[in-house]
This record gives sequence, structure tokens and C-alpha cells, in this order.
Amino acid sequence: MNGELLLGIDVGTASSKAVLARPDGEIVARAQRPHELSLPRPGHAEHDAEAVWWTDVVALCRELLGRAEQLAGVCVSGIGPCVLPCDADLTPLRPAILYGIDTRATAEIEELTERFGADAIVARGGSALSSQAVGPKLLWLRRNEPGVWERTAGWYMASSFAVARLTGEYVLDHHSASQCDPLYDLARAEWAEDWAAEVAPGVPLPRLLWPGEVAGTVSAAGAAATGIPAGTPVMAGTIDAWAEAFSVGVRRPGDLMVMYGSTLFLIQVIDEPATHPQLWATAGVESGTRTLAAGMATSGSITAWFRELTGDDDWATLEREAAASPAGSRGLLALPYFAGERTPIFDPDARGVIAGLSLSHARGDVYRAIYEGTAFGVRHNLGVFAEAAGAARRVVAVGGGASGSLWTQVVSDVCGIEQVVPAQTIGAAYGDALLAAIGAGVVAPETDWSETAATVAPRAQHRALYDALYEDYRALYPATAEVAHRLAEVQRASV
Repeated sequence: MNGELLLGIDVGTASSKAVLARPDGEIVARAQRPHELSLPRPGHAEHDAEAVWWTDVVALCRELLGRAEQLAGVCVSGIGPCVLPCDADLTPLRPAILYGIDTRATAEIEELTERFGADAIVARGGSALSSQAVGPKLLWLRRNEPGVWERTAGWYMASSFAVARLTGEYVLDHHSASQCDPLYDLARAEWAEDWAAEVAPGVPLPRLLWPGEVAGTVSAAGAAATGIPAGTPVMAGTIDAWAEAFSVGVRRPGDLMVMYGSTLFLIQVIDEPATHPQLWATAGVESGTRTLAAGMATSGSITAWFRELTGDDDWATLEREAAASPAGSRGLLALPYFAGERTPIFDPDARGVIAGLSLSHARGDVYRAIYEGTAFGVRHNLGVFAEAAGAARRVVAVGGGASGSLWTQVVSDVCGIEQVVPAQTIGAAYGDALLAAIGAGVVAPETDWSETAATVAPRAQHRALYDALYEDYRALYPATAEVAHRLAEVQRASV
């Protein structure tokens, strides 16, 4: 493999992926490694950064690079926002505390919101404090693990940890930093030094770069570990969902990505800066851009849970059974809050509900109801997007769930939207390769590798039914929240 090649690597929740691509977007090789998500207790979600993040990066590089003599650039993305404390030798001091699916810092969210003021936090950082925010998790770490905190010389996300191991540079991209509420000033595009000093005193903040900027070059140690030639430029990278949006051309105002994965994530590029207390307002991938984002705590992970529960690993069989169930799942309605919920309700103690069960319901009805429940969650979030910045003008479906027809079709039917399915759905790693190409100067900044393979249009015959069921969906959460909160307490106490 000679010539100009770009290496993109993404560290995800359940697996890591990598691609080698040419400057025209042609994929030369790809690789993937599954890994485990650790759930040590209710509300806690972690990764062993050494055994998962770095081991995957090294293995993927070794598998793909072979005898390649030259890379033009490397870019790594990953799950986030996360908190990985490391010592001065870049050794992890504990497992990484993951993004919004980790809900341990509820008390710290309340404390910091009261300390700085809810309106002031949104005005300065763009987002209300929630389980997605880094600040409360840093405070939790400082309070609950003081021995770890005393040894912490820096904190990292999946992408920035890989960059540090490759180059020795302590950096973070502006987009990832904009999810570190309340530590980042969105309007000024810099750290909120005064608030950061209160939340995380004594720990230096990483240097800020845009995702496609060069953070450094591969060091001798990085080269020895991975096989990447020393001196290869490494970009700052970013959080996986934004790299994936970049990979499918979600770069212009009005573009919106729906990412179907273990969790479900939505990103909309906006014309003008805007905030909404039920969404996350963030910096974009490219310098000076802004996005609004929403995230559901579970989606594909519920279907995986259901397959395990029923003892049937045959996804195709369950898909056929769900497709045979009519719209509305024969009178079933699901709340997809199996791990609490992020946007737009921000309730870590929300819990899943399947309402309307009877002895006449079959497995396919329940499976379809899960799809429909996640679709209603998407509709809820899209409504808040429209309220904050106007309705999306183009919707792109990505992720593993976009490859099958039923889930995307249900979402289009429930939401009344057309979804574009791109020809290349590799994901964030492909966006990383494009960022590497742009950052290394191999291609022009406006280069877009995305192509459309298909569109999924809403079916008018289901609209009235889904409109009615959506009203019931919106009523079901407030009707069951009090009981769900009590059950969440029982679950915590039972551990």
C-alpha cells in the first residue's frame, strides 16, 4: 500500500472501527474490534481505557497498516463526552466514566446548577447540565475518589487519549470541549477558566483545537506501539457522532443526522447560534460552526436486550415478525427509557414501560413496539429542534440500524419525514479519514465524500394512527414517572 492514504479510527460504545481511504474517498481497507461496556452498578457506565480504547487503536493500526510506507494523516474519534483521569505518565487512574448513559453525578448536577444558575449555564455554555455534561462528573470524581483526584494530571476522552498516546500532546477539540459544561464558553470558543477553577481545581485544561487541525505528529513511542510511521500528522479528532455527521455531508445549515446505534443521536447544523434547555448547543466540526444535538439513552440496545431476553439471536427472524405486526403493534406502546433518558426530558431515573400488553400479543408485536417507541422519541426531539432553530431541511440516516428497512421506515412514518440513506455507512471512522485528508492538506476543505444510495419516504396511510399514538406516548411518561422514580430507587438499593 503505497501513496497517500488516510487513516480514520473510531472508538465506539460496543466496538472500534478503522478505515484506510484514498483522497478521493475510495476505501482501501477496513477493520473492526468488538469490546465490552462495563456497567458495574446502576447508573454507572465505564470503559477500561487501556484494555479497550488503546488496545483497540493499536490492534486496528496493526491490522490495517501492514507494510504501508506512508500515511498522509491520522484522525481518531470516539465516544464522548467522557472523563478519563490520567497521571503525569498518561496512565489511566480508573476506568473512564462514559457519556450521558452514565448517570452517577445527579447530586453534582443539582449542586452546580444551583451554584452557577441554570440560565447562566445555558447562556454561557449552550446546554443545561445533565448526565451528558463533563463538569458534574469531574466534581463527582473529586468528591468520591480523592486519591485518584490527587494524582490526576489531566483528563481525557477516547479521541484525546489516543492523540496523547500517539503524539504526547494534551489537547481537546472545540466540539468535545463544548460538551464539557460548565467548563467551556461557547460564544467565546474558549475555556471558562473561572468556572473550571471551581469545578476542577488543580488540574490543567487541555489545549483547544478544531477537530481537523493538526495536534502533533506520531512520536517514536506511538510509532513503536501502532506501526504508524513516526512524524505522521495526527488531527485533534472529535466525538464520534459529529465525525459521522461529517462523513455523510451533514455540514450545511438545516442538515440533520439521525444516528441509529446502541443509543440514538441527532445532530442539526444551524444557521445562527441558538440554545434550548431541552437540547445541547455545541460547537460544530468546522471552525466557527454551531450545532444542536439530542440524544436518547437507549435505542438499539433495547432490541439487543429483547433478543437476549427471548433467547433468539436471529435478528432477521425478529425483524420479519415485527414487520408482520401492523402499525401500532396491535395496541402496544413503549417508553424507551430503559437506561433513563437524556433529551428532551433529562431524567436519569426514567424507566422503560411497555403499555397495553395482553395475552394475545406475540413477540413480533413487542419488538415492533420497541421500534415505534424509539421513533416516538425521535419525533419528540425533532419537535424541540424545530422550536429552537426551525425544522430540518434534509435528514440523513446513518448507523447500523439504518441498514435495515423496518426501523428507518417506522421512524419516517411516525415522524412524517423523508430520510436520505448514504451509500457509505461506515460511520465516524470514514469522517475521521476525511478530516485527516483536509487537515493534512491532501484535499480542499470543502471536499465531501458522501453519496446518496436511497431515500425512505413516510407512508401517508399510517399518519393519523401515529399522530394519535404520539399523543398517548407523550402522556405516558408523566403518568408513570412517579412510579418509575420509586422503582429506580429500589434498583439502586438492591445492588
